Amino acid sequence: MKSITLSFFAILILSNSTAQQHKDSDHYIWPKDSLVSKKLVEWQQLKFGLLMHWGTYSQWGIVESWSLCPENEGWCQRKGPFAYDWYEYKKQYENLQKTFNPTRFNPEKWAEAAKEAGMKYMVFTTKHHDGFCMFDTKQTDYKITDPKTPFSSNPRSNVTKEIFTAFRNQQFMIGAYFSKPDWHSQDFWWPYFPPKDRNPSYNPALFPERWQKFKDFTYNQINEITSEYGKVDILWLDGGWVRPLESIDTTVSWQKAIPYKQDIDMPRIAEMARRNQPGILVVDRTVSGEYENYVTPEQQIPDKYLPYPWESCITMGDSWSYIPKENYKPTQEIIHQLTEIVSKGGSMLLNIAPGPDGEWHKEAYERLKEIGQWMKINGEAIYGTTGDNLIGAQPNFVFTLKGKTVYAIFQIPEKTTKVPETMVIKNITLPENAKISLLGTTGTLKWRYDNKKLIITIPLSIQQNPPCKYAWVIKITKE
Repeated sequence: MKSITLSFFAILILSNSTAQQHKDSDHYIWPKDSLVSKKLVEWQQLKFGLLMHWGTYSQWGIVESWSLCPENEGWCQRKGPFAYDWYEYKKQYENLQKTFNPTRFNPEKWAEAAKEAGMKYMVFTTKHHDGFCMFDTKQTDYKITDPKTPFSSNPRSNVTKEIFTAFRNQQFMIGAYFSKPDWHSQDFWWPYFPPKDRNPSYNPALFPERWQKFKDFTYNQINEITSEYGKVDILWLDGGWVRPLESIDTTVSWQKAIPYKQDIDMPRIAEMARRNQPGILVVDRTVSGEYENYVTPEQQIPDKYLPYPWESCITMGDSWSYIPKENYKPTQEIIHQLTEIVSKGGSMLLNIAPGPDGEWHKEAYERLKEIGQWMKINGEAIYGTTGDNLIGAQPNFVFTLKGKTVYAIFQIPEKTTKVPETMVIKNITLPENAKISLLGTTGTLKWRYDNKKLIITIPLSIQQNPPCKYAWVIKITKE
């Protein structure tokens, strides 16, 4: 919509708000399928991934999808000339399809930058709640490859296929984000009953034929994604209010407000996806049970070690979707978040949002390069490790484990540039022949016990010339 300027919508963003609160799972079920179990173990070794929210909404620089939702929540607020006419707003929002033309789209550049940062898997939004498809589906014309979309004439218009291929060529695990709700579909938001909230605009139990059409639509789209786009490792399903009624957790406010059963038949979907992609991980977010192969706390880090597979999905900036002026987290903060997450047994999925031209902000590339410099030195303390449930976090220290090796990760406090003369660690017992070193340096470090505390001495040369920024890693090997 060329007559609408970006400034009308620039403040319509999702600033660390979450439309789906997440909590620790009390009902995690380990997969019984051996191929799924194998894939889950492989995924747990990777630790660091990339998430990308991208769609037509990037043209207005607004929150992804949520301004369409008629709820009185901060992330749903509409701004601009159509704010007080929801029907006109939805019409103009959906007309963004007619101007979406990301001519700078270059997924190989993204994949190379992510690989340099040390990322090992990726998840891309094939479809968000607004229903606009970033893949060449046969189920709707509301898609990037439809002739109404200018980019459809580009030979790389099927961006999902291009992105998956580019990252697969860099040996990434491939994840497909897919929204279970679809606010464009008339079988979800039926115009006969105007929507009141994020849920279907009608009770599926009263109109089972219409709901069946939506279930088939969802099934067919997921079938396309898992059968026509090469190897896919993760089916990452969002929109947790679309769920069986018996799965609702009434202690969670947004789940408590779900008005009726919205079962889309996950057994049928999972069986089809695994027929197409044997061993694929299914992540039915917030729906605890057989089809939530790992848990996904959003914009938060659990306060303790969790004994099952999990992943924190966190934005690099303030917003999940593109905004013209982004406030990216300092590299030090990202490294500290990553090391804390891994120390608690999880993985980090870091979100970067492409813009309407198909490019990232230059600061995103800068952050990834800086992260990569740290990972080149310290990656062995991240990849293939397990979290620590025994030593326990200590001032500035978090810990990861690998076999007989403990990695004590010292998260450098702000404004600290010099390595301390000594480092003190509690709750660890070592044999006399244990070896201690600092990653990024040569030789071993002297150590001793004093009042049951491990005291490590740092040579002056290392104190004055640390091997890296952001966090220093003490490697402790029990011979």
